[in-house]
Amino acid sequence: SWIWAVRLVKTRSVGATACRGGHVRVNGERVKPAHSVRVGDEVRLRGEGRERIVVVTRLIRKRVGAPVAVQCYVDNSPPPPPREAVAPAGVRDRGAGRPTKRDRRELERLRDMGTLDGPSGPQGRPRSH
Repeated sequence: SWIWAVRLVKTRSVGATACRGGHVRVNGERVKPAHSVRVGDEVRLRGEGRERIVVVTRLIRKRVGAPVAVQCYVDNSPPPPPREAVAPAGVRDRGAGRPTKRDRRELERLRDMGTLDGPSGPQGRPRSH
């Protein structure tokens, strides 16, 4: 419950599930949800596409606010991987109404670019819809 108290996970049940799934390690060993941590322990938490590595500096039992929680550990985590820039596909202005025939064909062309066969079928024939 320490990982919940210092806001490394959103809920206690998410923290317990992570422990049971082997995603939480204390000093390199998998732990159960009721495991007690001590000052100086290294806690590794895998989740959300990254690994958090923290060293316990202060023990607390109750959940506290974020500014206080940050003082309870030293974060040695590697920086998160950069997010991929995804261009919004087919976003229309609010209130623009229905797309015109030309706009609709442009949207379909953009959507079809992600398919292996391209805008037409495998032999270059138009697809049947």
